[in-house]
Amino acid sequence: MSLEIKVPPVGESITEVTLSAWKKKDGDHVEMDEVIAELESDKATFELTAEKAGTLKTAAAEGDVLAIGAVVATIDEAGAPAAAADKAPAAPVAAKDEPAKADSPAAPQNAPAAAPAQGSTLEIKVPPVGESITEVTLSRWIKKDGDAVEMDEAIAELESDKATFELTAEKAGTLKTIAKEGDTLAIGAVVCTIEGGAGAAAPAAIPVTPAVADKVNESPQAAPSKGTTYASGTPSPAAAKILAEKGIDTTSVNGSGVDGRITKGDALNAQNAPAAKPAAAAPAAATPVAPQGPRSDRREKMSSLRKTVARRLVAVKNETAMLTTFNEVDMQPIMELRGKYKDKFKEKHGVGLGFMSFFTKAVTEALKEWPAVGARIEGEEVVYSNFADISIAVSAPKGLVVPVIRNAESMSLAEIEKAIVVLAGKARESKLTIEEMTGGTFTITNGGVFGSMMSTPIINSPQSAILGMHNIIERPVAVNGQVVIRPMMYLALSYDHRIIDGRESVSFLVRVKQLLEDPTRLLLGV
Repeated sequence: MSLEIKVPPVGESITEVTLSAWKKKDGDHVEMDEVIAELESDKATFELTAEKAGTLKTAAAEGDVLAIGAVVATIDEAGAPAAAADKAPAAPVAAKDEPAKADSPAAPQNAPAAAPAQGSTLEIKVPPVGESITEVTLSRWIKKDGDAVEMDEAIAELESDKATFELTAEKAGTLKTIAKEGDTLAIGAVVCTIEGGAGAAAPAAIPVTPAVADKVNESPQAAPSKGTTYASGTPSPAAAKILAEKGIDTTSVNGSGVDGRITKGDALNAQNAPAAKPAAAAPAAATPVAPQGPRSDRREKMSSLRKTVARRLVAVKNETAMLTTFNEVDMQPIMELRGKYKDKFKEKHGVGLGFMSFFTKAVTEALKEWPAVGARIEGEEVVYSNFADISIAVSAPKGLVVPVIRNAESMSLAEIEKAIVVLAGKARESKLTIEEMTGGTFTITNGGVFGSMMSTPIINSPQSAILGMHNIIERPVAVNGQVVIRPMMYLALSYDHRIIDGRESVSFLVRVKQLLEDPTRLLLGV
């Protein structure tokens, strides 16, 4: 009996995929859930697995474009019994070996430790993380192979194309790693196993006798384990990035954070350590020009997030008629307002009064007058929204993320500032969820915090426009016939000319400028 393997649904907007590579060949025997091919959509690459054991018969060639539901291959069950028969003799052999081990002098000591570990092994698999996500990358192991772990303790860090999250132990025991750092894993794939209970690893290493127990208690290596936690020696995402760029091993860095966690400050200070050795040798080698060491390149695999961002940005440039219009805004009225009320604002609301809340509020008001700027194209239709979900671009340790402030048009300045603080904090800690980063209608990005004076921001698809803020520079400008010095900022609006005309884009940006230069209008709604 043959089973057809078809292209599975991979997302609401995806209608076809490309067969990029066969992992198994025509005529090969495959096991159930074994990866047989790699499929690629316009948003992600994912693996196709065998739905039962048998002989593979391919129905498509590499490079073929297949519709959702199209037959990729068939699996003939005829090959399964033969494979099972080959494995059958293994059981009697193992049974014969067991009495021999029982007669061995070492058997009484090892048997009690081995039995619980084998009888209670739990597989830890990649959990579902979103409807459109079919694979993740194992970015790093927090615990190592053979370590004892507690229930709910973080053991690894997984990274999808949209977010980073931690994998936790589902019970206490000894960790046995299966996947390696950098591996791409399908949803449901086994990452590791946990064997036995929390103390299962100890009896296997040392026979339990009074004499040995005394030695263990006196051992200087055993003592530190009582005071350490899984956070000890673990870098924060920002610290891990810095240490990786400098090529510094985390084991050589002392963490000053909570429970010994390595902070960003620890990582910045650690990069000076390797430079100390050449400085000591400098007096001895004070002759002519000495080489600084061999020239080398360092290769680093792109993260799933970085690959997705790169793919989407290129797609936006190729698929939209993107133009950018510019204007400038006098920031003095807002700066005077902030200077006058920022202390009282923070005292009452518990957050600072920043520029972003003014810009967000101004954008939501302008969108009411020019709804096409917040619209999007879906197929042959233009979708208009009567709400404003504003995406805020945030530079996170692993790349650019764009969390969304929902219903910003109905929020006050204080509510917007609080939402920004929460979302930016989650972004820096790589804790944003998929829901918090999808569904925006308009994006604001602030390159001014890095010193950018002018830029042409790229649209955040499927949105149709993005506003770019820049740094504030004091410049001479003409006001009422006189030259005065004012804090000026350039604004850039990139938009999709397919649905937004020049009149709408320019009028929208002028309206934002007017509201920012007269912030009282934001409060009065005029």
